[in-house]
Amino acid sequence: MKILLVEDERPLALAVSRILTEAGHHVTWAPDGETGENYARTEPFDALVLDVLMPKKSGWEVLQALRNAKINVPVLMLTAMDETSDKVKGLNLGADDYLAKPFEVPELVARVNALLRRDKIQKSNTIQIDDMELNRETRTVYRSGQHINLTRREYDLLEALAINEGRVLSRETIQERVWSDDEAFSNTVDVFIGTLRKKLDAPFGRKLIHTVVGFGYVLRSEA
Repeated sequence: MKILLVEDERPLALAVSRILTEAGHHVTWAPDGETGENYARTEPFDALVLDVLMPKKSGWEVLQALRNAKINVPVLMLTAMDETSDKVKGLNLGADDYLAKPFEVPELVARVNALLRRDKIQKSNTIQIDDMELNRETRTVYRSGQHINLTRREYDLLEALAINEGRVLSRETIQERVWSDDEAFSNTVDVFIGTLRKKLDAPFGRKLIHTVVGFGYVLRSEA
């Protein structure tokens, strides 16, 4: 897989590049935001690892420019700012995941591999998460082989979470993807999450839908 690494700290960039290469990826390194944006606009990449604080252009500016240009490559943000507001900002701009510095390089590789798996899921008709199977073509959901009867909106909500397995979606992002602005109220997402949990999680004793306080919700296996 082709990975674009945009990082101005050379020793860190070299260490990350080496381990990603050892994991079988082809890595292109950009030492500043402006160069990184140019690479991302002119070459196809499977994932982008993007630092926030960089010369010429910040990671926020690069991310916003790419999303405005409809370049939807999966993005992992690297930030020295471990504040909730900074993480929320990145997610709302279109980042797929974030990792606070300092971090262990193997963890970054694991996050990148998870992004690549998630991107593959988004292009698939069948999504398997733990003992849940969701068929996007037939709009059917099974858990432990048992059919889960969902309303149209409950299914739309579950699919939005499922195609972003492991990624935290803010309430605002969910509302934007599942409801139009004129039909959703401030607590609509929370209410539907509650009803979905009763059908999808409660009967099986193992949660798939998790609340991330201050962010929103994420669908993932507890294992």
